[in-house]
Amino acid sequence: MRKIIFPMFFSLFLAIGVNAQNVVKGIVTDSDSQNPLQGVLVTILSTTSSQTTGANGVFNLKNVPNGSYIVEMKLIGYETQNFPIELSGKTVDLGTILFYKSLSEDLDLSLITITDDELNDDGGAADNIAGLLQATQDIFLRTAAFEFSSSFFSIKGLDSGNGKVLINGIEMNKLFDGRAQWSNWGGLNDVLRNQEFNNGLSASNYTFGGVLGSTNINTRASQQRPGVRISYASSNRSYVHRMMATYSTGIMEDGWSFTFSGSRRAGNEGFNEGSSYDAYSLFASIEKKINKKHSINFTSIFAPNKRGKSSPNTQEVYDLKDIRYNEYWGFLNGRKTNSRVKDVEEPILMLNHYWDISENTSIYTNVAYQFGKIGNSRLDFNGGANPSPVYYQNLPSYFVRNENLVGAYESLQNFQNNGQIDWNRIYDANITNASVGIQNAYVLYEDRNDDKQFTFNSILNSQINKNITLNAKLEYKRLRSSNFAEVMDLLGGIGYLDIDNFGEDANQQQNNLQNPNRIVGVGDKFRYNFNLNSDVTSAFIQSQFKYNKVDFFAAASVSQTTHQREGLYQNGGFPNNSLGLSKKLNFTNFGLKGGATYKITGRHLLDANVAYMTQAPTIRNSFSNSRENNNVVENLQSEKIFSVDASYILRSPIVTSRITGFYTYIQDATEISFYFADGIGGDNTAFVQEVLSGIDKKHLGVELGLEAQVTPTIKLKGAASIGQYTYDNNPNIYLTSEDNSQTQIAGFTNGSKNFGESKLKDFRLAAGPQSAYSVGFEYRDPDYWYFGATTNFFSNIYVDVAPLNRSSNFYTDADGLPFADYDPELARELLQQERFDDYMVVNLMGGKSWKIGDKFISVFATVNNLFNQEYKSGGFEQGRNANFRQLRDDKALDTPVFGNKYWYGRGTTYFLNVNLRF
Repeated sequence: MRKIIFPMFFSLFLAIGVNAQNVVKGIVTDSDSQNPLQGVLVTILSTTSSQTTGANGVFNLKNVPNGSYIVEMKLIGYETQNFPIELSGKTVDLGTILFYKSLSEDLDLSLITITDDELNDDGGAADNIAGLLQATQDIFLRTAAFEFSSSFFSIKGLDSGNGKVLINGIEMNKLFDGRAQWSNWGGLNDVLRNQEFNNGLSASNYTFGGVLGSTNINTRASQQRPGVRISYASSNRSYVHRMMATYSTGIMEDGWSFTFSGSRRAGNEGFNEGSSYDAYSLFASIEKKINKKHSINFTSIFAPNKRGKSSPNTQEVYDLKDIRYNEYWGFLNGRKTNSRVKDVEEPILMLNHYWDISENTSIYTNVAYQFGKIGNSRLDFNGGANPSPVYYQNLPSYFVRNENLVGAYESLQNFQNNGQIDWNRIYDANITNASVGIQNAYVLYEDRNDDKQFTFNSILNSQINKNITLNAKLEYKRLRSSNFAEVMDLLGGIGYLDIDNFGEDANQQQNNLQNPNRIVGVGDKFRYNFNLNSDVTSAFIQSQFKYNKVDFFAAASVSQTTHQREGLYQNGGFPNNSLGLSKKLNFTNFGLKGGATYKITGRHLLDANVAYMTQAPTIRNSFSNSRENNNVVENLQSEKIFSVDASYILRSPIVTSRITGFYTYIQDATEISFYFADGIGGDNTAFVQEVLSGIDKKHLGVELGLEAQVTPTIKLKGAASIGQYTYDNNPNIYLTSEDNSQTQIAGFTNGSKNFGESKLKDFRLAAGPQSAYSVGFEYRDPDYWYFGATTNFFSNIYVDVAPLNRSSNFYTDADGLPFADYDPELARELLQQERFDDYMVVNLMGGKSWKIGDKFISVFATVNNLFNQEYKSGGFEQGRNANFRQLRDDKALDTPVFGNKYWYGRGTTYFLNVNLRF
């Protein structure tokens, strides 16, 4: 591996050439003060030539090939400007260029806040578009970020792990599940504005990227806009109030630059009941320009945040309550108290060295260290009844199924009148137990993972000559993750017995045979305790070629990944396979991609990209039940991904549009689920780990974005995504569980049973709306106020199907023979995938800005889902009805006991932001 990576990377440092020919220069100044503007990004589109203005506002771009180009100039807080030029072996002096303050800055910053507000706790949907707003002017992507994200729309139907997020060239995607944890830097909108987004398979100067592209966030202090910004926001989505302040010095005479930012976001309840929010964010970036060639920047980010979660529910529950209902909270001392809170505290420290070897070559060397914790709280009850108010035996449907109409009426009244966690009953049970010296019936605990990740990389960018640019990167990542459960609150009791009540005998009940029947208190680890270790070494190389009519690129990557589990407890259910080190998993992977842009004219372009890559399974999908044992997923393989896209792009003075067709094929994916299943091998019940392996998925569709500046003040805009995202094979399914009499009766051998194929081919993936459309307009008045409205339509939204119900378990009894009363026609009807109703939402936005002396005040507001449309944004089939007879009997009821669980979108919500900058 090293023989390949190191010579390939360092040989690039020798390939430096100079070819001076055309020159484009000028000076950029503020239209109000006439002072030079520093930090303006000047780019000659369709080339690799770009430069950032210094303190004197001057730019001077050299070595540009002959041809017709557009010079684009961008600075956050100012209107972007474009100048057409014609180069033919001479200097083009654009002279003094006046930059005008932008109304859209406050809009963009508020949009990022909104999108961060929509993030899914599981990171599977909206977070893959959270970074688009500042990084791209593409109308489709901005529509996806602002209009589609609240419906948990996924670009191309892909998981967010297929997009890479970097800060100063350091990849921030988690090694555990491949996704970026956006909440690690939430609330820092002001200092995260400098972003470079590369869409899809296009070339990036910093990384090979994923199918969804990459976003690099630049936090260098010298490139932050100097000045002060103070803002206040109010919303009814997640948080209720937010205060934020930022100060940046710009480059001072001694070469130092400083930027500091902080925010506070809080709310007792967002749109969903009991969904509390408590977050702080602190940011510091300090840069020293040593000389013309060297700069060092230190960045620190600390954004601790706590969010009260909201629950998915069956339709029965929503009908008894409403779409704001959340089962996780109850009144405690007169306050709504959520039992399930996600607590994130993961500081980031980063040191970056910028070395401009020459005018055409630079090397950036970066070191980052991230540490801290992610905790998810919940109740445990090894000595009491299930405290969930929506536990199936508490709902009317359970009593109706058992023909107890009196009980059904009583449960209906109880649920409608209360229907929340009864904290007082929990405390009373524990206090009663304590009074006679008995351990707790209930305890509040936290599932924790405490990560320590070190990252080092070095990035080379070199313009070899006027046509060719080389990019390369060498990176090493090291993760050490400690995973355990920790007692948070004894809830009035004296101690909690650390056992698993589902174990059949005294040994199986022990969570740790080396310390049996332990009584734990606040701060003690219990239930499970293990480490996950991962190391990744990777290299990336890319060549970009720019010519008058054609631009193209080619890129390659190679990586080596290792995963290993280390059990610290000897679990009673797996006494021989839980303590100590698992076998070490090793994966070697590679990626190849390329693309080309053909410039029919300066306004009409054709673009196409293709890629084939393999990627190691994440730690999450490598171990079938990492909390209890060292078992590795059977036949574990790297995923194979083939992707291609083709676009037609129009850029005229009035109309800008892009239409893209895409196709992505994923092979050998793995998914692991955990649930209680009734009806395994007949009538048996067990808590199982479901492993679905060898999954093939197909993503096919079209994206369209269009905007037209029909008058100087009115812009029309539209976007559409029409996709079909399906399973493309029948993957293998097997279950694991503790080896006990129940699973042995069900046909398990050594705690495992293979059911062969799960008939999933052609079922739709649960990827949010597979078709989404948006039309709208913006009016921007010369007197610095603006207003806009959009109408958005969503369709083809499907429930996530249960793979076990599409396997042989569905129609066979414990003896392996089909049920005598099995009806294939009825089975097809029972297993038909639920498609949610189509829906439409209308959003409004508007704002106003004022200039008072050298200060700017602006107000921005949005109203989403103006007409309070109720809609299902996602859901899943429960795994409780695991065979034909149980599912038939349950669905025969007017209200199924184990019906599908859903998430509903929010009703009418608002966001208001007021800020002052000077």
